[in-house]
Amino acid sequence: GHPPSRKARSMSQNYDRLVQTVTSIREDMEKAAAGNKAAQTRVRKAMQDVKNLAQDIRKEMLEVRDGGSKPA
Repeated sequence: GHPPSRKARSMSQNYDRLVQTVTSIREDMEKAAAGNKAAQTRVRKAMQDVKNLAQDIRKEMLEVRDGGSKPA
């Protein structure tokens, strides 16, 4: 098939970053649950990143669905 569009690449990059962020925080989740304050801070920051990445992916999906004709 033809190479993925720039939009598709950006989407999969966001998805990869989302997965990486979630994966990388696993250890800190356990530490945070055990009461480690520094780990709790890292988890909160990571979850903020997850939220932003997820929002970007949602926006991109809407743009794909709507053919980029109107702003999300």
